[in-house]
Amino acid sequence: QVQLVESGGGLVQAGGSLRLSCAASGSTFSSNTMGWYRQAPGKQREWVARIYSSSRTNYADSVLGRFTISRDNAKNTVYLQMNSLKPEDTAVYYCNRWPTTYPWGQGTQVTVSS
Repeated sequence: QVQLVESGGGLVQAGGSLRLSCAASGSTFSSNTMGWYRQAPGKQREWVARIYSSSRTNYADSVLGRFTISRDNAKNTVYLQMNSLKPEDTAVYYCNRWPTTYPWGQGTQVTVSS
């Protein structure tokens, strides 16, 4: 059973940066497309970014040009570098396989103050 552990969240002022990490245990991490998702209070979880096994990336329009997803297959870890953060980026951030997901981890809280 794959376990996903997200970390790196915190409280930051608008315009600041954070780097999230997600460690995945087991399975064939390097062959999977991995994504970052987020869920803001009172809203449904939404997809933010994904990275294919080839390292090709896609981003939601709302984060394009500000967020960068990357992966280290040797460490079974996927990262999300978030720059120029906005209050509307406030959410719990999760990583998971895309499109079919593993059981969700606990996520990491990102709070951006104005």
